Amino acid sequence: MHPHLHNITSQTHISMSSSQTRNHLKTFFTKIIDNFLPMVTMPLTIAAVIVVACRRNDFCSWLQALSHTHIISIGFLLATMVIIYLMQRPRTVYLVDYACFRTTYHDRVPYATFAEHVRQASHLNERSVRFLTRLLERSGLGEETCLPPSMHYIDPVSDKYNTLENAREEAKIVVFSAIDDLFAKTGLAPDAIDILVVNCSEFSMIPTFPDMIINKYKMRCNIHNVHLSGMGCSAGLISIELAKNLLQAAPMGTQALVISTETLTYNHYFGNERAMILPLCLFRMGGAAVLLSTSPKKARFRLNFIMRTVTAEDDKSYQCIHKEEDDEGYTGVNLSMDLMDIAAKTLKANITAVAPLVLPASEKLLFALSFISQRVLKVRAKLYVPNLLTSFEHLCIHAGGRAVIDGIQQSLALSDELVEPSRMTLHRFGNTSSSSMWYELAYIEAKGRMHKGNRVWMIGFGSGFKCNSAVWECIVPAHSVDGPWAECIHRYPVRIP
Repeated sequence: MHPHLHNITSQTHISMSSSQTRNHLKTFFTKIIDNFLPMVTMPLTIAAVIVVACRRNDFCSWLQALSHTHIISIGFLLATMVIIYLMQRPRTVYLVDYACFRTTYHDRVPYATFAEHVRQASHLNERSVRFLTRLLERSGLGEETCLPPSMHYIDPVSDKYNTLENAREEAKIVVFSAIDDLFAKTGLAPDAIDILVVNCSEFSMIPTFPDMIINKYKMRCNIHNVHLSGMGCSAGLISIELAKNLLQAAPMGTQALVISTETLTYNHYFGNERAMILPLCLFRMGGAAVLLSTSPKKARFRLNFIMRTVTAEDDKSYQCIHKEEDDEGYTGVNLSMDLMDIAAKTLKANITAVAPLVLPASEKLLFALSFISQRVLKVRAKLYVPNLLTSFEHLCIHAGGRAVIDGIQQSLALSDELVEPSRMTLHRFGNTSSSSMWYELAYIEAKGRMHKGNRVWMIGFGSGFKCNSAVWECIVPAHSVDGPWAECIHRYPVRIP
């Protein structure tokens, strides 16, 4: 072998060996620090038992010296302390199961269909048509995303089918389908539901969404029901938090049904402002039904915590997603050019609040040592950035658009596998608003990647501007692929150009 090549080979082996050694040392350090408390408490407990056993005679003599009154008082005090602790501790909330709306083949909108419809739309000018067709090609959406039946018509009078009744029918198709699947999976009767929370931002009807569901399934007359509107795409996790708070204040074993959806009919924009026709290209039909309970019986996930961040005090954040009228008087949702920067800033604030709750002790210690060495000891070294991904096995990032997913992947240095559920959900179902994270969770399970003990980090964004996080821990993974991906999971992942 040439001497130069021999030196390169030797250096490569040394580099690989040192890299493997560093990885082994870091793994060893992580295991030691993360398990420090049980490693210390167990020997101390054993030592205490041994000491008591050695002094058994003195301890027994002390017990015998106590009167019955003293013993009863001590027992009553200990029992009271235990009861107070149990009463003050918030009840754990569990995810029993969930179901997503399964789109139908006849509602799908391929590229060619979409392009034909926008060309035939009388309210769109040539500039808007070119913009929408180019945008769809780069959007990350596939050929099987779906729009409601009323949006499949080609008619010179654009708002002929944009009616309240059609919007109500769309809501029934999506919501009832998801609820039927959920009841079939869990075997739960509708009259067993104690709490009903529905979120739909753009469409609010009279009677309300919860009333419509209660009427359809003949639920109890004393059911607690709430409809959240105007919360945007982050409303799904807001509904989960609201249901969690209601469950923790209710008797043990209470059941809560959470519905997340967005109705597209009756909210169509008929102008030509680019920032306001953008949603037409991204948003598609979708919805999810989620069953929560404070009973661990039949539970599949445990809710560890929810963290909400709102930046509405800032004018730019407040106006970056804003429903308004354009110069011609047409109403639509305006997406600001600052949206991505604001989303990144809000995500950073949310992560700052989440990190102390989820980071393992090893990452906290490394950060503390780095901070002390840099700020106190004045050592010229780069501040250690804790690796938040050590706290999770899976991520469900709101599939708001290709730019949103790209931006989060870049800012958090995420692997392609971690963002795969979001990209594939956007490709197969489009932006389904607040329900998108449940399609992503279904993708992870359909791929067989979910295992007992795995933690899932859900991240939702919405108008306001809001960034919400939820962390779930898997108790029982899905045993089958049945769900929204049942008929197409074998084709994924796909390459998105």
